[in-house]
Amino acid sequence: MSWVMLFIAGLLEVGWAIGLKYTDGFTKLWPSVGTIISLVASFVLLGLAVKSLPVGTAYAIWVGIGAVGTAVLGIFLFEESADTLKLVSLGLICAGIAGLKLAHG
Repeated sequence: MSWVMLFIAGLLEVGWAIGLKYTDGFTKLWPSVGTIISLVASFVLLGLAVKSLPVGTAYAIWVGIGAVGTAVLGIFLFEESADTLKLVSLGLICAGIAGLKLAHG
């Protein structure tokens, strides 16, 4: 169950990171509320996951999911660049996430 919580926490990290773009510097109420809720929920689930997972592994995976998800959504939602180096780098982060999960068992 800890891995599921960690995965959801990572997805929520993507939610609040992307949400920051829509808050317009926290001047828009509902995007700001959604971003803050997503942020708090992400931290709570990460905290619950590290009760039974190594903190270094859990944090690295949480950050990795957030980084990859945010970068990919940035490409699709905000027309950010999708050059080869960026995509290869995101693939390496995914490989690192998978490696950490496999190393833990």
